[in-house]
Amino acid sequence: MSKKHIDECIRATLEQYFKDLKGTEPHDIHAMVLAAVEKPMLDVVMKHADGNQSKAAEWLGINRNTLRRKLLEHKLI
Repeated sequence: MSKKHIDECIRATLEQYFKDLKGTEPHDIHAMVLAAVEKPMLDVVMKHADGNQSKAAEWLGINRNTLRRKLLEHKLI
């Protein structure tokens, strides 16, 4: 899956979200999208890193302590 494909999936999902609102004003879209994407992303990356937080943090381009905090926030550890 390419970056372009991921972009297209996000765009399509957001377009559907706005359709589903049926004119209702959206609120806090940024936080909603980050929350929706972050947990499954962390879960999949940790799986492919065989639970190795240092490797996963490197792949994600974040500090290991940041990864650990995010894993705890999302109840993935």
